[in-house]
Amino acid sequence: MWLLLVLLQAAVLPAQPCEAPGEAAAVRALSARLLGLAADPARDPDPSVYLALRLAGNHHLPVEERYLARLQDVFQHHYGRSAKGEWPETGRLALYLLGLRASCPLPEPGPQRSLVTWLKYYLELDWAGSRRHGHPLTSYYQYSLGVLALCVHHKRVREEVIHRLLAAEHHGRFGHAGGSAVDMEAVAALAFTCLERERLVRAGLAVELQAATRRVRSRMVEAQGQDGFFGNIYSTPWAMQVFIATNTCRTQPAYDRAMSALLENLDAFTTSATMAQVLPVLHGRSYLDIPSMHCQEEPDTLMPIGPELPNEMPGNKTVQLVVECPEPQCPQHRLYDQMVPVPTAASLLHVLRAAAAQGPHNFTAQLPWQQTCSTTGSAGAGPSPCSPTCQVRHPGHPPGPLSEQRAGAGGSAAEAELLAAPHCPQHQPAGGCC
Repeated sequence: MWLLLVLLQAAVLPAQPCEAPGEAAAVRALSARLLGLAADPARDPDPSVYLALRLAGNHHLPVEERYLARLQDVFQHHYGRSAKGEWPETGRLALYLLGLRASCPLPEPGPQRSLVTWLKYYLELDWAGSRRHGHPLTSYYQYSLGVLALCVHHKRVREEVIHRLLAAEHHGRFGHAGGSAVDMEAVAALAFTCLERERLVRAGLAVELQAATRRVRSRMVEAQGQDGFFGNIYSTPWAMQVFIATNTCRTQPAYDRAMSALLENLDAFTTSATMAQVLPVLHGRSYLDIPSMHCQEEPDTLMPIGPELPNEMPGNKTVQLVVECPEPQCPQHRLYDQMVPVPTAASLLHVLRAAAAQGPHNFTAQLPWQQTCSTTGSAGAGPSPCSPTCQVRHPGHPPGPLSEQRAGAGGSAAEAELLAAPHCPQHQPAGGCC
């Protein structure tokens, strides 16, 4: 009886051409784990989590509806009052608007129109300097998300805003001092593809957008590592969304290698932030699938799996925390290099808080969305000029980069979604760093 039911479900649900081949059970289990985290009312709601649940092949509609209601309480309350003058929350608001569209709302309700207006305002507030020589105050990642969200809502974007991203792609401004930022390029390419596909730009500009997307895709293929990842494991899902959105996932061997690499390393996606980042591509979907969602006859068959509680380990340990700084004024290119005593089971958040309490005074740990001149990037985005690279080392062990598992601009207060930064002036100097 149960076997017959499973077979019938498989017959009803069309296979996505870009989804993980032959790994339905593993992908479904990861979706169920994310659903279990979403069902926990003690966790702050994150729009990227809701997006991942909506783009999945199977659903638990009551949990998704409750999660959306929690998101609406947070965002509608915040944007129901005047917040002008605050630091731009471009990426966070963009993800929420993408999530709203994925819920198939009624056409143009009043609150939704207001949020679109806010996002357009943030795209202007977020830009410092001229079109040719300016930069986002947040990051190109967040700025591209803002353009993508407006496009998914079928809202036109001023050509000057689009040209800012095109100029950044053309002049290689998406990269950091330490290398290329794959996820920044990927989100920009998704925005370019959406604008061209939705016919929200004139013909000449559409040609430019197509050419820019092809260049981004080619660079990703050239930069793919021997391990199959584009950049690193956490930026790889963003790159794969570009191949899905441009219908090249079936003809590009690099996509297959990346999918195989992800499937071999699913145990690396343990937080709600990272699960939300990888699940859409495992289901063969990208954020550009959102406009075509109809929210009808969705399979309501997914059951949540509760999170596994880590075993408490007694005792203490000493962690060496190193905050690197590429600026010449930093001695030995380091802002912080000290041993930090913490409990054995301490997380990254605990380590950074202990380091901040220990001193010196010029080191602090801040959660995303607090006003800071550090740039909020996506998971594994790499260092920005104003966001030092963190490394954690145990004595006697070789150094290795600390993976900052941040869900793009999701804004969740999960322990791994953290920025380590020195104290900065309230306003970042134009074109420079703190």
